[in-house]
Amino acid sequence: MRRLTLAGNTTVITGAASGMGAQVARQLGAAGVDLALIDHNAEALASLAADLPGRTTTHVVDLRDDVATFATAADIIGAHPRVNALITCAGSSMLGSLEQLTMEEMRWLMDVNLWGTVSITKALLPTLRVQPAAHITHLASVYALAAPAGRIPYAMSKFAVRGFSEALRHELEDSRVTVGAVYPAGVRTGIILHGRYAAAIDPAVAARAASAQAAMYHTEPKDAAAQIIRATERRRIRTMVGREARLIDTIVRVSPGRYWRAMRGTLRQATDTTTPVA
Repeated sequence: MRRLTLAGNTTVITGAASGMGAQVARQLGAAGVDLALIDHNAEALASLAADLPGRTTTHVVDLRDDVATFATAADIIGAHPRVNALITCAGSSMLGSLEQLTMEEMRWLMDVNLWGTVSITKALLPTLRVQPAAHITHLASVYALAAPAGRIPYAMSKFAVRGFSEALRHELEDSRVTVGAVYPAGVRTGIILHGRYAAAIDPAVAARAASAQAAMYHTEPKDAAAQIIRATERRRIRTMVGREARLIDTIVRVSPGRYWRAMRGTLRQATDTTTPVA
C-alpha cells in the first residue's frame, strides 16, 4: 500500500486543543504539515495554533451539531484543497453504573464520542476521495476491545466507533481512501480526571475512582501521538497504543467470554462508584 505523504498536504485533527490531539498537532506542525484544527474550546485552540509553525487554521465547533460540523468542513475544504488525512481525537469519558446514569447522560457521551466522529468523517469524505491517497484515523480505545463495569456509555461509544471504522473501511476498499482505528490505553492525558460522571455519584467517590484509573496510566501523550501519526502515514487499520492495550487485546482474543475475570481485580477501585469515601 502506498505510504501517505503528510508534509505538503493538510491533516484535519478534531479534539486538537488538548490531550493527544494537541500532541499530534504539535508533532505534525513541526514536520511541516498544514493543519486544520477543530475543537469547541476557542481559547485553548488559539493558544495552540499560535505556537505552531506553518499554515494552520482553527475551527471552533461543537461536533454534536451536524449543521455546524458540515459548515466547518466546507470552510476547511475552501482553505485547504489538499486534505489527505483526518485524525479524530475529540472525545470525553463518563463514570457511573447503568443504575446511576440517566439516559440523557449516556446520550450526551454517545453524541460526543460517536456521532461527532461520524459527522466530521461524512462531511470530509468527498474531499478525501479526490486526493491521490488519503487516510482516516479514528481514535477508539482499549475499551472498544474490552468493556469494563462502570464505563457502559464510554464502552458503547468506543465499540461503536470501532464498528463504524471497520464498516467504513470495507465500504471504501476499492477507493483511494483507507481507514484505521487506534486503540490507546493508559495515556496520561487527564481525560479521566476532567471527564464527566453521573450526577447521582458523590463527587468524592467519582474523584477517587478517576484517580485510581489515572494511576494506572503509563504512556506519555507525546509517545502516543507519535504512534498515531505513524499509523496514519502507514495507513494502518489497527494500532495498539500502550502496553496495557496490547495485553488486553491478547486477553480478549484468548478468552473473549471471560476476560473480565482477569481485569476485574486491577480495575476494582477504578470502577467502584458506590462505596462512600471514609
